[in-house]
Amino acid sequence: MHCHQLGININIPEGARKIVLAGNPNVGKSVFFNAFTGLYVDVSNYPGTTLEISHGLYKKDVVIDTPGVYGISSFNDEERIARDIILSADVVINIVDAVHLERDLFLTQQIIDTGVPTVVALNMVDEAQRRGIKIDIDLLSDLLGVPVVPTVATRKVGLEQLENTIERARRGNIDFHLDERLKSMVDRVGSQGEALLILESDPIVAKRHGLEPGNDREEIYLARRERVNDIIGHVVSEVSQGASFATRLGRWMINPLTGIPILALALWAMYELIGVFIAGDVVEITEEVIMQGMYEPYIKGLVGRFVSEGSVLGTILIGEFGLLTMTVTYLLGLLLPLVIGFYLSLSAFEDSGYLPRIATLADRVMNFLGLNGRAVIPIILGFGCVTMATITTRMLGSERERRIATFLLALTIPCSAQMAVIASLLVGVGGSYALLYAVAILTLLAFAGTVLNRLMAGQSTPLLIDLPPLRLPMLENVVKKTTTKSIGFLKEAAPLFALGSLIISTLQVTGLLVALQNLLSPLTVGWLNLPKEAAQAFIMGFVRRDFGAAGLSNMELTAIQTVIGLVVITIFVPCIASTLVIFKERGRSEGAFLWLTSLTTAFVVGGILAQVYAAFQNIWALYILCAIVLLVAAVIGRLPGGPKPLTPVASGTGRDHCG
Repeated sequence: MHCHQLGININIPEGARKIVLAGNPNVGKSVFFNAFTGLYVDVSNYPGTTLEISHGLYKKDVVIDTPGVYGISSFNDEERIARDIILSADVVINIVDAVHLERDLFLTQQIIDTGVPTVVALNMVDEAQRRGIKIDIDLLSDLLGVPVVPTVATRKVGLEQLENTIERARRGNIDFHLDERLKSMVDRVGSQGEALLILESDPIVAKRHGLEPGNDREEIYLARRERVNDIIGHVVSEVSQGASFATRLGRWMINPLTGIPILALALWAMYELIGVFIAGDVVEITEEVIMQGMYEPYIKGLVGRFVSEGSVLGTILIGEFGLLTMTVTYLLGLLLPLVIGFYLSLSAFEDSGYLPRIATLADRVMNFLGLNGRAVIPIILGFGCVTMATITTRMLGSERERRIATFLLALTIPCSAQMAVIASLLVGVGGSYALLYAVAILTLLAFAGTVLNRLMAGQSTPLLIDLPPLRLPMLENVVKKTTTKSIGFLKEAAPLFALGSLIISTLQVTGLLVALQNLLSPLTVGWLNLPKEAAQAFIMGFVRRDFGAAGLSNMELTAIQTVIGLVVITIFVPCIASTLVIFKERGRSEGAFLWLTSLTTAFVVGGILAQVYAAFQNIWALYILCAIVLLVAAVIGRLPGGPKPLTPVASGTGRDHCG
């Protein structure tokens, strides 16, 4: 006989049962299928699709594999095929991943709700043990109402027990309220599985019976998720015994008591690499020895054979801000080594699995800025490239969060090239002044985020993020990512640096540079207490903020002047590329408002710092000022009537899906 109910031709011997394998993607179904069927395998295309369905003999029965799905419905071909095969089964063997039990049990409960006799194969229990995940298998079996067999399919552990358990497959436990609703629908359609899918708004199944699909999918799905979460809460626990060091370290990273010191240590190591070793030792070789000591004299001598250095063309090509001198030296000698160092660090964080753990650790703090921990990812990426980070704000859950994140990126986050120059300049001013810069920027970030959170309607969405296994970063991956991003930096920055150099050189030869410096001197000298030459750094900053920051490196500045100049250039308007993306993502009016706000805020904040220091002649006055601003932000955040930050909502155990 043939299984016409499935829509595919499968030879079903007389009296044979249809044993169906079902599960989420990548849970090891193929290993189970091969163990059951051996060489007796056939493959058929499901009618109307390109999907192949494997089936084979197991003793006197037929085993049928299904596509990996997260649920059964009519959402796509995979789910539709899995649905039809499961509903026709005599027994379903549901394979679940013990490490991702909270994810996989949703499908398990849906299969149980169809009324098909089921056995659960709890696979990868060895990996769960290595991660310190303990599962009470007997209690899980009692709560689901079906047999549960622990397995390690790749080592054939538990497969014999699973085969012996097939005879004990049974219908599982169903939510009482759902069971009551199913009874009335079963009387109309004759099948509990199809009754369930009609209630879950499946249009194809409803059409088979000439009925309108129900509208209870969201309610049923939510109740099922709550039931699964409750089961997880009873049967799963975390233990240290047997857990690998990587698992324990991963847990320490998301615990505030241990995670904050670990993060501080990671940032310190990153600063030592970029701000001390590369900015000091490496850049001394690349900029001073190679570029200024060898390249610039050579290129000046070469060009000088044809063009006088004092001429207009000579000034533009090989002068103080020359296209072939300063631009190339800044780009290759100063910025590129620092950018490579930053991307090496960021790629190592990403490849090791540490980046999402930083997001989890920061979630509660980000709530007070109107965001959730996931926003840490575009913010951290912003330290690489604000342009790309602005695009990644699309991953945030609401328009409100995307608007706040974009504003904070443009206002307070220096990109890798700018951060690299900042780190190199801060090395020379001493620890207390370097810390002042960080405190000032973080204070602005906290204040701006709190105000935006109060002013914008709505609230932050809960964090739901995957925590991949913690591992040593792979050198090949880190090098490949660093190389790709560094080449991308050169492609983006080189034309803009050349444009900036051309603008400054043109202003210089026309005398407009001195005129602009004099025109802006009330702002730079009177308000910011900086040399009037700082105006040229701000002019360069209109092209790229890192170009402006690099311009400060050639000036004789005191420690406090360096900090104030860096604060201004950090808050300064986004670079041309970032501005274009902001206009594209947020629209012209909002983009223009953000651009003007950044420009105004930069000089207001820098001026306040300069004037307070001038009044007290003490760096601690600026620390006290930052503390007062933070206190005001905390009061604003606590005022009644505004949006309230959401506490995290856990999905399951919180080990690999952390809320």
